[in-house]
Amino acid sequence: MHSTDDAAHSTNAAAHSTDAAPPSVAALDGLSYEPLSPTAYLDRAAAAHGDRIGVVDGERRWTYAELRERCVRLAGGLAPLADGRPVAVLAPNTHVLLEAHFGVPWAGVPLVAVNTRLAAAEVAYILGHSKAAVLIHDPVYDVLVDDALARLDGPAPHRIRAGAEYEALLSGAEPLHRTPADERSLLAVNYTSGTTGRPKGVMYHHRGAYLQSVAMVGHTGLSPSAVHLWTLPMFHCNGWCFPWAVTAAAATHVCLPKLDPAEVWRLIREEGVTHLNGAPTVLSMIAYAEEAAPLPESRTIRIATGGAPPSPAILRRTAELGFDVTHLYGLTETYGPAMLCDWRPEWDSLDAAAQARLKARQGVGNMISCTARVIADDGSDVPADATTTGQIALRGNNVMLGYLHDPEATAAAAPDGWFRTGDIGVVHPDGYVELRDRSKDVIVSGGENIASVEVEQAIMDHPAVLEAAVIAVPDERWGEVPAAYITLREGATATDTEIIEHVRERLARFKAPKTVTFGELPKTSTGKIQKYVLREKAWAGAGRRIN
Repeated sequence: MHSTDDAAHSTNAAAHSTDAAPPSVAALDGLSYEPLSPTAYLDRAAAAHGDRIGVVDGERRWTYAELRERCVRLAGGLAPLADGRPVAVLAPNTHVLLEAHFGVPWAGVPLVAVNTRLAAAEVAYILGHSKAAVLIHDPVYDVLVDDALARLDGPAPHRIRAGAEYEALLSGAEPLHRTPADERSLLAVNYTSGTTGRPKGVMYHHRGAYLQSVAMVGHTGLSPSAVHLWTLPMFHCNGWCFPWAVTAAAATHVCLPKLDPAEVWRLIREEGVTHLNGAPTVLSMIAYAEEAAPLPESRTIRIATGGAPPSPAILRRTAELGFDVTHLYGLTETYGPAMLCDWRPEWDSLDAAAQARLKARQGVGNMISCTARVIADDGSDVPADATTTGQIALRGNNVMLGYLHDPEATAAAAPDGWFRTGDIGVVHPDGYVELRDRSKDVIVSGGENIASVEVEQAIMDHPAVLEAAVIAVPDERWGEVPAAYITLREGATATDTEIIEHVRERLARFKAPKTVTFGELPKTSTGKIQKYVLREKAWAGAGRRIN
């Protein structure tokens, strides 16, 4: 071994030699490299903010130090039961599902967060397809789990009920804290909605979730003073990576097992909520609730919305209440939001209507994404003219590893390394992308393409309308025509003729719906309107495949 002086002399000599080899990168790697994992955010939060409240779940509160202790004990209890296989969790937005986002990976196995609104057959498929060794579930789903497990062909996973069984697992376990040797190893499997067939298991890796969480912190302004209300299901794209993002910022998680607008407003006022997320329909529920009232001028709640383009009408309403809404865009395959409408300061001087139109754009790639593309059928980029349409394609660290046990579907999804979203959009001259429609939602009427989103937003400008969905329905003359399905605001009235004329005043006459149906709209558990349900009814017996 060199003495200190000898080592310094050798280093200086090498620096002045013209033919000396550069320092060994491999040697530095061994000293400084640490595989990225979003679970590290809880280590940091416990070390830096361990005495501060990290989780509020009803009457229960835990500091970040206590949360970490619970998670390492969860890992210790799960590891021998899982034996290297995934752990599934079927729970609402409670501390159990939040803890699973750290405890399950620390057990060295992937997390499978299961949609709580699925049928027993769908839950059984996910458990079987993922080969889950353990199922943690809330007691409210006892009957659903009984039914699902009875449908399994193979051995059932080890079952743990939240409550006494879950707490016993934690109290009897030794702490365990496993971190991945490979940051691109499997962290979680999230299943798609399965509206066009069997749901696909979308594979997330540690690196992608770590970086996506950083992006969410940066774009939404999370900090130790932030209070995040869980209005978005944690099972949906792992809550857009916010279980890790909120923890990275050492902000406070406020759990919300059920989306009740009255409870949302109570928590906003009593817990000092500063952030929440949800689909535009969730925003509508909150914004038009009986309890809704403008916030004090000194207070703003930052909201991230995605899943569908928010209408200018709902954006205007939320602005009146004191909400600062950011529009996000993404899919299960992209860890949730891969793009956002990144607000430009020069837009602050525009009037409210212009600002609402700009906020409705899908925008640009988030800070860890590659620049989004809109591509033509031949794979070339469309011009940035706000008119020429193409398919939105994404690439980057926040694009999935692939589909579990489905290499063919994985290859088809990204034939040239760019993930095809299935969404149709345009590029504005400023580089911002705007979604025009899902490819399957474009209405082709008499040879003319009609974007259902455009018609929906025109309808949403009517003061009586709360929600709207527009689909193609069969027509003998034109092949298919637009039809509107509308939910009115409580106490409001409108006729089909009034709605049709309202649209004709704003768009070309052929784009106006030919029929209007009033009533509740079918939705997913995350608040997305299920257009395929409407299509199935409209096209039943019409001899056309429904997707």
